[in-house]
Amino acid sequence: MAKVLYSATMSLDGFIAGPGGDMSWMTEYLGPNPEVKELITRIGALLVGRRTFGGDDPHKGDEGEGKPFGGGWEGPQFIVTHHLPQETIPGITFVDDFDSALAQAKEAAGDKYVNVLGASIGRQCLEAGQLDEVLVLIAPLLLGDGVRLFDHPGGRNVKLERLSINQVPLATSLWYKVS
Repeated sequence: MAKVLYSATMSLDGFIAGPGGDMSWMTEYLGPNPEVKELITRIGALLVGRRTFGGDDPHKGDEGEGKPFGGGWEGPQFIVTHHLPQETIPGITFVDDFDSALAQAKEAAGDKYVNVLGASIGRQCLEAGQLDEVLVLIAPLLLGDGVRLFDHPGGRNVKLERLSINQVPLATSLWYKVS
């Protein structure tokens, strides 16, 4: 059965995107990463928020623009949105219900990961008790403002069990199991 993994690159001060969803800061931290390369082989489907899907792309201007992991991954994507678009895109399913999107992504992933992209969808998975693991790559910079990894004022404490910590070429990787 699929596990649900929320993965993100984050600044040391806790932001996964800058003000207005700006992802341009991440470009210099996208270098070779053996841990991410290995993870990509274990992803069976993506569960993505609409803002993340249609947002700023750290691969803008290169051959990986508009592709998951800069073109390093291909497979089914489930985009959670309140407004279903008219157009269809091969390999991409737009879903207007979080629970349905998660169920479809899990089915599509089989025994691999459903990789969650987007702060809102990550938070919704956590609140629904459906988040199994969190992988955070901490980039060595302070953004000062933007979109937080998890932002839920008044939220509850969530215990995590560390699975690994690694120094990767351009970041520090922290991988946790949600207890």
